[in-house]
Amino acid sequence: MLLPTSAHASRLSDFDYRLPLEQIAQRPAACRDRARLLVSLPHARQDRLFRHLPDLLAPGDLLVLNDTRVIPARFVTRKSSGGRLEVLLVKPLPESDHWEAMASGSRRIAAGMAVELAPGLQAMFGERLGAGFRVVLQATEGDVATAIQRHGNLPLPPYITGSDPRQDRHRYQTVFARHAGAVAAPTAGLHFTVPLLARLRARGVQMATVTLHVGPGTFQPVREEDLSRHHMHREWCCLPRRTARLIHATHARRGRVIAVGTTALRVLESAALPSGRVRPFAGETGLFILPGYRFRTVDALITNFHLPRSTLLMLVAAFIGKQRLERDYAHAMRRGYRFYSYGDAQLLFPDKKP
Repeated sequence: MLLPTSAHASRLSDFDYRLPLEQIAQRPAACRDRARLLVSLPHARQDRLFRHLPDLLAPGDLLVLNDTRVIPARFVTRKSSGGRLEVLLVKPLPESDHWEAMASGSRRIAAGMAVELAPGLQAMFGERLGAGFRVVLQATEGDVATAIQRHGNLPLPPYITGSDPRQDRHRYQTVFARHAGAVAAPTAGLHFTVPLLARLRARGVQMATVTLHVGPGTFQPVREEDLSRHHMHREWCCLPRRTARLIHATHARRGRVIAVGTTALRVLESAALPSGRVRPFAGETGLFILPGYRFRTVDALITNFHLPRSTLLMLVAAFIGKQRLERDYAHAMRRGYRFYSYGDAQLLFPDKKP
């Protein structure tokens, strides 16, 4: 159970809870849209399946999807000393074949150290960049991008230890993924199938996309007890002009805008003007949403169940209130819902229109 707190929690310990290990999903549902869906309303809850989503939305509603694509950015190799080294390519830098990367065993990594990430793909470590390093990649055959795609592994969260890597290549990617650049999946979108999207369109539900390249901050724990001192890892995002137009048109006809995932919601809020209108936007966001935040752009949120003490849990508490979040999570635990990236989903309607 979540610890009791005031309406506007500001301490990390306010967002802690205990989850039985058996409820951490190690594999996705056998079929994406057969995952369970907890519908959270202001004064009620419903236990449904994700495939029932068309019945829960109305003609004229708008789903906003994050179309980022996860890159196979994780490499496990050996240093010349024989020690194990894990390297995560975080994002490309402006210079050709230069990347920002994170590495385990980083205390013993020095500028100038070279390692073979995979056959035919070498990395030379440069200066430190925040929590990571600059690395220069070189492919002996073909180009670096092709070598990464061929040899890299998808960087699943560390709590997933029992999945099938062959299945992960397909399942840890949304069916609408387009723009490569994320090192973690926007997991709320993993539940959609092509037939489900077709059923939603037949229902009269429209689709729009944003892009947010999910960074390593999604894996990293919050360490500051005083949340006002926490700094979000900045992530690149884009809200296209077409999406802005569709949002304006939806609200003009009193339809609902539903963000698919906390990443899509953060893009919308980062692009919002004080009036609530959104503008086309491209750049980095470090938006950190806590209880007390006033949402301006969305009417509902689809999201998974999140880790304790995480910024994602804090965002959900801000969206529906912490007391309701506590009740929903307690209900989900009692009913055996599966948690985290490969787990089940929620459809959240706030107490009142943001």
